[in-house]
Order: sequence, then C-alpha cells, then structure tokens
Amino acid sequence: MKDIQVGKQKIGLNHPTYFIADIAANHDGDLSKAIDLIHLSAEAGADAVKFQHFQAKNIVSDYGFKNLNTKSSHQSNWKKSVFDTYEDASLPRGWTKELQNCSNEAGVHFFSAPYDFEAVSLLDDLNVPAHKVGSGDITWIEIIRKMCSRKVPIFLATGASNIDDVKRAMNVIQTEKVPVCLMQCNTNYTGENENFEHINLNVLKQYSQIWPEVILGLSDHTSGHATVLGAVALGARAIEKHFTNDKSQEGPDHGFSMDPTDWKEMVDRTRELELALGEGEKNICENEIETVVLQRRCWRLKNNLPTGTKIEENHLEVLRPSPSDSVKPYEIKKVLGKKINKNMVKGQHISIKDFE
Repeated sequence: MKDIQVGKQKIGLNHPTYFIADIAANHDGDLSKAIDLIHLSAEAGADAVKFQHFQAKNIVSDYGFKNLNTKSSHQSNWKKSVFDTYEDASLPRGWTKELQNCSNEAGVHFFSAPYDFEAVSLLDDLNVPAHKVGSGDITWIEIIRKMCSRKVPIFLATGASNIDDVKRAMNVIQTEKVPVCLMQCNTNYTGENENFEHINLNVLKQYSQIWPEVILGLSDHTSGHATVLGAVALGARAIEKHFTNDKSQEGPDHGFSMDPTDWKEMVDRTRELELALGEGEKNICENEIETVVLQRRCWRLKNNLPTGTKIEENHLEVLRPSPSDSVKPYEIKKVLGKKINKNMVKGQHISIKDFE
C-alpha cells in the first residue's frame, strides 16, 4: 500500500490515522463561527478541516424536489424546502481565503468538497492540498476529472453506490494518476443507532482486495466510536466526521455531528487502538520478557537426587518458573537416560549443563 501525502503529512498504514473535521454547514452562515469551529477542531485533534463549496442553484433543483412529493432520510426533519435549506447552508465564496488562513494558523489542513466547476477552480487557485468528492457526485465523472487536474489527493466517498459506481470513479482518478483515499460511507445521515447495521465496514476488505495499493478511509455519521475503531482495525487511515460546537443547535448537520469532547475522545481511543494493533509480526514483546520466565514451565526434580543418577521421567515434573537455561517441556528427550553430574535437590530445575 502506497502512502499519500496531504501537505506535509503522510497518510498510510504506518502513519497515525488522519482525522478530517467536516464543518460543512455547521457555520450557520456566520464567518466568526466557522473560524471558531476551525480552532476548536484543531484543539480536539483534527488534522484537517473540510468545508462544502456549493450554491443551491448549482446543486439542487427547486422544481425537482418540490415535485418529488417526498423527503427521505435526514431531509425528513428539515423545516424548510430542500432548496431553501441548501441556500441557507451555502458557504459564501468570499470567505474561502480567510478560512484557509485561519486553518493555517490553527495548524490544520484546509480543503473542501467542491460541488461545481467554479468551486474547483476557486480552490485550485488557492492551492488547497486535497479535494473531497462527496458520495452524491460519484457518478459525475466530469467534476471528478476536473478535481484531478492539479494532481492533489482525492478523498472519494462511496455512500449510496454499488461497486460498479466505485470502479467507474476510481478508473477516472487512477487514469489521471492522482493519489486517492477510498472511503466507505453510508449516506443516511440521521445518526440513528439503527444505521449501524448499514455501515458495512467489511466493504473495506473488498476495496483492499480490488485496490490493494490504495489508502482506505471512512466517512461516517454514526454516534460513538465503534465504527471508527472498527474501520481503523480493518485498515482505514483517514476518518471524516461532521464537527460542531453544539449538537443541540438547529440545522441540517448539527444533530449527527461530533462536538469537541466527542472528537477528542475519538482521537484518543484511536491512538490507543493504533498502539494496540502493533506491527503484525508475532514476537515476544519487550514488556513480557520477564513473564517468559515467570509463566512458562520447565522440568524440575520431584526429590533430591545424588550425582550419577540416570534421569527418568518419573524423577521430574513440569513447574513454573522457567529460567533461561532450564530444560523446556518439549526438550525432555535431550536428558532422559543421562546421568546428572552433581547432587541436586527437590524442586531444582535441570539444565543441559547438569549432565555428563
């Protein structure tokens, strides 16, 4: 698996998991709040902040949604029309440079999910270190190709898609020779516990079989840390979650977002897991060397024996501890029938050097 690099930070199996705080619409149209969220996410352990560059007129059809006669998933709780909700949640493009500067000051990467060609160009002009392809745009090959033009890494979310959709998008990115992080995702953003059964983390195994060289990730909207920890255990090294300062606020994304306390705990638990995962080669660890002596068994005498005694198995029993020079249980044939070269006492371990 080949590392990818965002700015100066490498992402890969041998590097710490890369955490992306998706501020998305949680700025609520307030620049100062967006800036505060950048700093809060950095303090909580995020490596990057991600926004969403869309304009309602360029992402949704007001007519289309009004005549769809239904809202489903997370949209069912919206108090305004889909178009108006997107209008309210849109990021003023004049903020972009200031948000980037604030991210630099906070020590986190700044990038976005651009939802139209103009947004891609705007972000490219600012030399953002990566782009995000949202799940809903996985079939829009033209914008994916546009995002590939600067050859910066692409984070490709794959919610609400089948493997053919994923292969199609991946083919574009890999044909353009662009580094990619392939992210499993479920696009039901309600945050309900029933969604756990739909997260399908084992898709990461399928991805690793098809694209063994590709970095994997998870774009997630569930509560708690189970999905994140499971994904990291399965090899994901980039995690994206929505971020807010207060989950009780009104808005399309606040309810299923993580607050600073949640975020820090997620990062801390992940760092513990990374340590626990280890290097994958079975060896005696440094912290258990003493227990090799303390917990293993060796052959010891049942009774006192004089020098010259020919050792038989009924003279011996297998007991702890096992000093480094002791005869191990599987080595008994090395000493059976041989004479000891000194007087030995009950409970004493036998060693090869104790025999003639």
